[in-house]
Amino acid sequence: MAAAAGGGGGGGADGGSSGEEDGGGPAGESRYLAACRACGVTPASGLLRRAPGPALSLRHRGLGPRGAKALALSLMVDTSVLTLDLSDNWLQGEGAAAIAEMLKENYYISAVDLSDNKLGLEGAKAFSAMLLENTTIVSLQLSGNEFDDHAAKYLADAIAANSKVEILDLSYNMFDDKAGEILGMAIAENIGLKELKISWNHFHSQGAAALAKGLGANTFLKVLDVSYNGFGNSGAAALGEALKANNVLEELNISNNRISVEGALHIAAGLKENKTLKRLNMTRNPIQSDGCCGVLKALQANSGTGIEILDLPDIPVNKELAELCDAVKILLPNLLLRHGGNTKLQRKSRSKVELRTQPKVVGNSQNAVA
Repeated sequence: MAAAAGGGGGGGADGGSSGEEDGGGPAGESRYLAACRACGVTPASGLLRRAPGPALSLRHRGLGPRGAKALALSLMVDTSVLTLDLSDNWLQGEGAAAIAEMLKENYYISAVDLSDNKLGLEGAKAFSAMLLENTTIVSLQLSGNEFDDHAAKYLADAIAANSKVEILDLSYNMFDDKAGEILGMAIAENIGLKELKISWNHFHSQGAAALAKGLGANTFLKVLDVSYNGFGNSGAAALGEALKANNVLEELNISNNRISVEGALHIAAGLKENKTLKRLNMTRNPIQSDGCCGVLKALQANSGTGIEILDLPDIPVNKELAELCDAVKILLPNLLLRHGGNTKLQRKSRSKVELRTQPKVVGNSQNAVA
């Protein structure tokens, strides 16, 4: 495992680099060993033993800030590593700054994962500055890094200005409503992001509305995950309006957001006009049968709907909802309709014994009942 000084350690490699002169092999290993000596850290054995290839993965190695500095120095001129995974290494802001400086010089690495590294405000500043210069990174994973509303200000600057990053993960952070307002404006201006994950934060009505407004103005984002926040009905109302205006988004996950019947009907209003959304996840929201019915009626009324997969909460199904499911199945035969993750749905009208022994209905799966 890692030395106390912060140099890496542990088992074998998960990836590696090629043997080109500016890449891995003896030259790359020599650079890394020299950098470790200069930084006073123990070399990461996983890096030294890795097999040739474009992916360098040093997850859970305990590199620490100084270990990150040594690695950054060795990668400065590396041309073989294309994907870099340093998740869960306790890099903190200092280590993030070293990696960020390296990425200003290295124009070969296109995917970076620094999840769960306690980067904090300093790390947000460093990566924001880097993203204003770097034109190579396409995928950036920054989940679980204790980013708060102050960090959002710096990240928003990068999101608004950078047009190269296509996948960004900011989930499991500490963003609140103020961050929602800041990030919402950045999302509206961004012209490169295709996938944004911002689940497991603390967005509520005000911040949620701002994020939704940004979505409505964005014309590039295809996948948005805002699950496990607190959007509530006001946030759902803003999302409904965004769905009316947005003609690009294909996947939306709003599961576990305290959305009730009222909010579901707002979402339904958006679905009634939207033509591009293909997948919608509304599970773990108390939308009840009335909310589910509202969503399904919206799909019925929209002849141009693009919905292919619809995930609804696992709720007791009354006669109206069961009949609506059947009707929608006929109208949209390719729709995969799931309740709580199940492709079958239990009808409330059956006896308790039947409910325990009979399969539930709906969807386009092979097990669905016609």
